[in-house]
Amino acid sequence: MGAMSDHAGPRFERLIEIMRRLRAPGGCPWDREQTHASLRPFVLEETYEVLEAIERGTPAQLCEELGDFLFEAVFLAQISEERGEFTIADAVDAICDKLVRRHPHVFARAPGEEALTSGQVIEQWEVLKARERALAGVDAPAPKTLLSGVPKTLPSLLRAYEISARAAAAGFDWAQAGDVLDKIEEEVAELRREVESGATGDLSRAEEEMGDLLFAIANLSRKLGIEPEAALRRATEKFATRFTAVERAFAARNTPLSEATLDEMEDEWQRVKAGQEGH
Repeated sequence: MGAMSDHAGPRFERLIEIMRRLRAPGGCPWDREQTHASLRPFVLEETYEVLEAIERGTPAQLCEELGDFLFEAVFLAQISEERGEFTIADAVDAICDKLVRRHPHVFARAPGEEALTSGQVIEQWEVLKARERALAGVDAPAPKTLLSGVPKTLPSLLRAYEISARAAAAGFDWAQAGDVLDKIEEEVAELRREVESGATGDLSRAEEEMGDLLFAIANLSRKLGIEPEAALRRATEKFATRFTAVERAFAARNTPLSEATLDEMEDEWQRVKAGQEGH
C-alpha cells in the first residue's frame, strides 16, 4: 500500500483506462454487455459489502471493498460517456462543487464568524438541499418537491429516515425526541388494539398501524442522531450470534432445538446473554 501522501490522480486515471479497455471492442464480452439497469444489483451488493467491512472488517478489507465500490461508479459513468451524456470527470466536478456549496461554514466563513455545531451543520445541509431542489425545479417540466429526490429503491427504514429529515428541514418536525416517544407509544397502543381485536382475516389495519409505528421509530432515530439501518443491522447480528450460541449449546448436549421447550431455550438464551455481556 502506498504512502498516505501519494496522489490519487494517476491511479484513478489508470482505473478509468482499464474500464474503457474492458468496454472497448475486443474487451471483455461480459463488461461490454452491461447496462445501467444490469449493474444495479452489483452496486447494491458492493454497498452492503462496504458496510460489512466498516462494521466487522479490517482496514485492508475496507480498502478492497472501497475499491470495488469505486469501480461500480466508474463503470456506470463509462456507459454514460459512451452515450455522450457525461464522464466520470463530470461526476467528480459535480460532487466537488456540491460539497463547497453545501459547506459555506467552511469555504465561505467570514473571519471571526462563530463555528457551527454538528447539529447546526446537519440542519444547514438539509436547508441548502431543499433550496437547491426548489431552484432546480423552476424550469423543469415536472416541478420537483422536497421529497421527490429520495429514491424509492432505498431500504424502507432508511427511506423513512431520509423523508422525515427533508420534512424536518422545512420545519415540519417534533420539537424534541420526547415528543416522538409519545407518538411511538400512541402507535403501539393502536397496534395493540388491532392485535387484541383478534382479527385474523383482513390484516390491512394492523399492517397500517405497524407501518406508522416503524415510521415513528425512524423519526426517533433521526432526532437522536442514530442511523436506523445501521442500528437494526447491529441488533439483528447480535440476535443471530446469540441464537446460534443457543443452538450450539443444545447441540453439545445432543438435543435438537426442535425438541427443547421454550423455557429451556429462554434459560440458555439468558446464559448466553450474560456470558457475552460479561466480556
